[in-house]
Amino acid sequence: MSAISHSAIEQERIADLIRLLPRGRGSILDVGARDGRITQLLPRHFREVTALDLERPAWESPGIRTVAGNACNLDFPDASFDCVLCSEVIEHIPAVEQACRELARVARHEVVIGVPFRQDLRLGQMRCRSCGKLSPPYGHVNRFDERRLADLFPDLVAVQHSYVGETREATNHLAVWLARLAGNPDGPYDQQEPCIHCGARLVRPEPLGLTARLTRKAGVVIERVQSSWTPPRARWIHAVFSRRSRAAAPTAIG
Repeated sequence: MSAISHSAIEQERIADLIRLLPRGRGSILDVGARDGRITQLLPRHFREVTALDLERPAWESPGIRTVAGNACNLDFPDASFDCVLCSEVIEHIPAVEQACRELARVARHEVVIGVPFRQDLRLGQMRCRSCGKLSPPYGHVNRFDERRLADLFPDLVAVQHSYVGETREATNHLAVWLARLAGNPDGPYDQQEPCIHCGARLVRPEPLGLTARLTRKAGVVIERVQSSWTPPRARWIHAVFSRRSRAAAPTAIG
């Protein structure tokens, strides 16, 4: 989970997702419920709320059913829920096409998706001490924009997009090369997510020698210059997909 998970911008992200949820529906499945921060807001708007994570959430809350499950193989019949919410999940899933097919399959009406927007996955890469391979920050293995999301839900219609936050974070091939020469010391090694290749816990490199420190500093300077030239973009994109026909699709929901 990101270091900004308890910040004001995180609260803005959650508020935007709640705003986008369709009104007048009876049931919702929250895929990737984690600590329930979003799920526990849902009974205000839905009569039946189901919270799903890889392991059954340990918390309990009135009006919420908690279950264990995998987004790539949801153990529910077709059209089991009026609405499906999936936020900060599919960027972690290598088999993202399969996961999105499952999300669409169990949704009777809408699917609401929240993901990072046009994230530069090279930024903040970490080297695993166990296997020597590179992992992207927070286990994010997929990059999204409007077209990519639409391609993942070909049988649904995108009826609304929303954008939250702002960032200029970016890198380039030279800065990435210098970071690798220095041993990739600057990623978020305190994150919960393990190496995406071998599953080992990511451990910060040993203190750098002089050459590695100079190499690292050069890469950091180049990234700062790159960011100053990069146009600002949203940090997150939220999308509402509907089963309504394209001709009848509204411009907004809720």
